[in-house]
Amino acid sequence: MNGTLVLIAGPSGAGKDTLIRLAQQRLRGEPRFVFVRRVITRQRDGGAEDHEPASAAEFARRHEDGAFALSWEAHGLRYGVPRAIEQDLADGRVVIVNVSRAIIPEAVHRYPNSQVVIITAPVEMLAARLAERGREPLSQHEARLGRPDLPAGSRTPPFYISNDRTPRDGAEALLARLHEFASGASPSFAAEPLRPGDMLTNIEKPS
Repeated sequence: MNGTLVLIAGPSGAGKDTLIRLAQQRLRGEPRFVFVRRVITRQRDGGAEDHEPASAAEFARRHEDGAFALSWEAHGLRYGVPRAIEQDLADGRVVIVNVSRAIIPEAVHRYPNSQVVIITAPVEMLAARLAERGREPLSQHEARLGRPDLPAGSRTPPFYISNDRTPRDGAEALLARLHEFASGASPSFAAEPLRPGDMLTNIEKPS
């Protein structure tokens, strides 16, 4: 496969969905870039991500039928990445998908031409965003903010984007990365200097 799989992860509240959505809007009409619509056993909740909802039974059937290139489970939900990405990769496209940090080693093993982008922010900003979105009970916030960095065995060094300014600023940093991946350039390892308080060690597990 000649394309590049871009695995986007980060702590809860980092704003991954928002930056991905803004980048997708900017790249609409650009056939080189494919933004994956994930299948999730969760109803639409009005959030930033336009996922495909599926019942647990439907998800299990599709999983058994080999419909997913990648899949994982977290907090009682199942997430699937449609196998159609493999054709996009074979066609040389840049395929962008929001993933759990736990699936990254498996994803890189299956798709060696992968790039990992970690979107992060200062911990106090993460906590405020979690409280604002109200998706999870407060009891889960501390656990989400205390997760470790990439799991052992992850062979691909990640690129970090600190999303602590405006969504537009974060989207511009992500777009710069995506264009570098598309051009085959060798990007530097930091989109911008990381400051004290930036979360480099807390990667969201479930999304």
